[in-house]
Amino acid sequence: MTPRRFHRIVSILDRRQTDLTVLMDNVHKPHNVSAVVRTCDAVGILDVHTVTPHDIFRARHQSASGAERWVRIQQHESHPAAAAHLRARGMQIVAAHPVRQAVDFRIVDYTRPTALLLGSELDGVADDAASLADQFINIPMLGAVASLNVSVAAAIILYEAQRQRVAAGCYDRASVDPDTRATLLFEWAYPRLASFCKRRGIAYPRLDEDGTILDPLPRG
Repeated sequence: MTPRRFHRIVSILDRRQTDLTVLMDNVHKPHNVSAVVRTCDAVGILDVHTVTPHDIFRARHQSASGAERWVRIQQHESHPAAAAHLRARGMQIVAAHPVRQAVDFRIVDYTRPTALLLGSELDGVADDAASLADQFINIPMLGAVASLNVSVAAAIILYEAQRQRVAAGCYDRASVDPDTRATLLFEWAYPRLASFCKRRGIAYPRLDEDGTILDPLPRG
């Protein structure tokens, strides 16, 4: 780990937005999952949430371009459980769903703590998930096709959220709490050592400001 790379990791982590996230409702095609995760990394999202009955929510490395290493994925058993988790963190739930009351996605204030709810490739947002949304948005379309691929829609909406947050200075202040920051810095900088420590139940060693390990690790 060179100091230059470590400081790059620090810069990425310190711009992560802990109050902007995505909740995927039964989005199960691996290439779509991976593409959404890749966009989340690109706009500085730390956590992605999902509700799915399938144990397949693993981002493909090829589509995600390694982004799954930098974005934490949390699965929930049900829509109410996911909504409760997000609301406990003060988030509004904004569903990309073509209903009558949906507004242009650019109208929403994404500088507020926000969870973007995205539906499955075929069915969109499920009714029980939609019932938990605070607001509905759509992407205006002028062509014959009525909808966009879920990963494309995610990218369009999330880059509007990024635009608003850049203008508001949200990326200029770190939002990850100190303990989580220290944990993620070690895991991102030393993934193999982090895996070793987890298997052995060993606390992560401290790092100095250039990413050098300060505490000796046991052998074996």
